[in-house]
Amino acid sequence: MSPEASAEPGKWTTARAEYQRGIMDAVASPSIHTVVIKTSSQIGKTEIILNIIGFHVDQDPAPILGLLPTLELAEAFSKDRLAPMVRDTPALRGKISDPRSRDSHNTLREKTFPGGHITLIGANSPAALSARPIRILLADEIDRYPPSAGTEGDPLSLARKRTTAFWNRKIVIAGTPTNKGTSKVEAEHDKSDKRVCLVPCGDCGHEQVLLWSGVRWPENRPDLAQYMCESCGSFWTDAERWRYVARCRWQPTAESDGVAGFALNEIYSSWVELGGMARAFLTAKRHPETLKVFINTSLGEAWEQDAERLDPHALEGRGEAWTKAPAWVLLITCGIDLQDDRVEITRIGWGVGEEAAVLEHLIVYGDPSADALWAELDAYLLERWESEDGRLIPVAAACLDTAGHYTQTAYAFCVPRFRRRVYAIKGAAGAGRTVWPKRASRNNKARVNLFIVGVDAAKDMVLARLKVTAAGPGYVHFAAGLDAEYYAQLAAERVVTKYVKGFPTRVYEKDPSQRNEALDCLVYAYAALVSLNVRWGALEARIAERRAHAVRAKGGAAPPAEAPRRPKRHIVGRSSVVS
Repeated sequence: MSPEASAEPGKWTTARAEYQRGIMDAVASPSIHTVVIKTSSQIGKTEIILNIIGFHVDQDPAPILGLLPTLELAEAFSKDRLAPMVRDTPALRGKISDPRSRDSHNTLREKTFPGGHITLIGANSPAALSARPIRILLADEIDRYPPSAGTEGDPLSLARKRTTAFWNRKIVIAGTPTNKGTSKVEAEHDKSDKRVCLVPCGDCGHEQVLLWSGVRWPENRPDLAQYMCESCGSFWTDAERWRYVARCRWQPTAESDGVAGFALNEIYSSWVELGGMARAFLTAKRHPETLKVFINTSLGEAWEQDAERLDPHALEGRGEAWTKAPAWVLLITCGIDLQDDRVEITRIGWGVGEEAAVLEHLIVYGDPSADALWAELDAYLLERWESEDGRLIPVAAACLDTAGHYTQTAYAFCVPRFRRRVYAIKGAAGAGRTVWPKRASRNNKARVNLFIVGVDAAKDMVLARLKVTAAGPGYVHFAAGLDAEYYAQLAAERVVTKYVKGFPTRVYEKDPSQRNEALDCLVYAYAALVSLNVRWGALEARIAERRAHAVRAKGGAAPPAEAPRRPKRHIVGRSSVVS
């Protein structure tokens, strides 16, 4: 256990986390060809994988393939976890040469040893997945794999094919589940013998699976959380729970031909205190997106997405009568949807915790091939919105969807305004895409900076926040006057599961009778916010200092509010206006 990769450096001791023994024994069992580990964080999954590598380097040499979601993660695993283990373990250091030696076959992504080699690749690399045969396949975080490695197909299936030449192959599949119905690791676990980890109670001896429902705490005292035995009702302190887990055993609950499945959550962990889990849960449950993270990463369970549409009438009842932007609004972004006869624009104010205020949704009719429409849009984006405390807030960033019949015209509008953060974007559906990309794409005819927005991830976040019912971080406020059609468009899509190339895929499906431009604009405005990578505390402090400086400059009196700088504009239609 290397010091830079472990909180407890030194020689490995399986008894420190006894539940890991059954998993590693299954990997070594000749009657088992596949081991599936569906897990939360904090249970030592990566150390199990490292032990499997170390065992085969030292005791049972074989060609090994480590498959991670991306090439970058594969290289990080090699540098940060594998290399330190090899350096600090004499039995391995003597068999894997120093990468700095002149005749070394030890590279970042491939390390050789007598009788075998370790190759580390990304699931997004089709060429690497079609290379030489391997006997040991270690597939980690499979829910984060792309649906297809280039045009070759499912990465896990491609990697599995490379093991068919070996009668004694071993496939280890691990990961944290994501969404119910589309989680790959959950699907693999369902095909296994579904072993459960039974922990005996120190008082009554009853063996039980540790579940979140067994964690209890006094009202308003999550720091006092303990585990309650499901049989006798006795409460276990953290120390007692760790002691009982050390006597655990694994028991299969289903029939399977050579596939062993293991499921673990943080309650089993020797490094997690229940008080910390309880506090994290109380914080997470306030918002769907944070609760999903808790369910996935702390409980090791798939998130069951509510497939029902939003209730537009409930949203409509949340309208608030503002004359100016709320004082808590610190910056503004815009989302712009381009149609054949108009542009639709949503202006959103954002505060600490990404609390949002839909200030205006505007429809500007005109011909996108003519200059007048674009001049109107440019004037709109230059406007500053007055806040209740007298500030004039400019548009910090805007995203313009360039898909459609006027792509080149949209590019021409965005290019000279790039420094104003008016971004040309294109939405791309699909799992694994981030809301905002690391860098722009220039793979287009005009060679402009085009940002590919992960619209599924953005919609997940936006729709989850529209379900938040209490004002505060994550809540979405609406200006009074937004019409019923606006709210109907927000609720125009829902999540469904479809089979794409034989695999269940989570997709957004639009009601064919309903338009959805309002939802798209809200999503693009959120993407514009993500592009800014805002440090809310620093921004809030900076605005407060500017306000205090202005007050001091006026001799202690608050300065008069500036007049809003809004050029005249000629607009055929609007959904709403906040003046």
